Amino acid sequence: MKVAVKNLDNKKVREIELPDEVFGYPYKEHLIHSAVLSYLAARRSGTHKTKTRREVAGSGRKPWRQKGTGRARIGGIRSPLWRGGGTVHGPQPRSHADKLSPREKRNALKSALSRKLKDAEILIVDRLEVDTHKTKDLAGKLQGLGVSGRALLVDTHGNENLALAARNNPQVKTVDALAVNVYDVVDRAHIVVSEEALNRMLEVLSK
Repeated sequence: MKVAVKNLDNKKVREIELPDEVFGYPYKEHLIHSAVLSYLAARRSGTHKTKTRREVAGSGRKPWRQKGTGRARIGGIRSPLWRGGGTVHGPQPRSHADKLSPREKRNALKSALSRKLKDAEILIVDRLEVDTHKTKDLAGKLQGLGVSGRALLVDTHGNENLALAARNNPQVKTVDALAVNVYDVVDRAHIVVSEEALNRMLEVLSK
């Protein structure tokens, strides 16, 4: 399929052919859903923890004898039954990662990108180089392109002006071409990708 390539002044520069194996991939909602859940699970720190009875402070001595006191029997003050005692079956540090295979990740990303292109939410520009690092200037360029709301800007590493101009705008996120993930694609209303970044993405997704 052919799509237009524009510049930052919203003028058509040329047309390019996009491969159907990437941008014509069928929409698979369940696969995208799994990829998003996997991404969010991997972001969890997994550092939640409670202390067991062997980790809380306190003596291991039996407080009173087993029989003859009229009290309930108890083996130690670190018992979970006592205030200040250990916690039974509490959370322990662990990884929440729910890994997908590389093939599933690629297919999920292709499915999400295909849907975005079908909905006319992907804009390809020849270059994403801005003259200044001012947030206002970048916002004006995006507005001229018809991009409003949450946007994902995809370019290659080393574009310092773009990174500086976008970092103070909570509606805009910049990523490297090889760091694009399904969550960012479905989370943003618009995707603006440079032609160089698009070619790098296609090298990976066409495998």
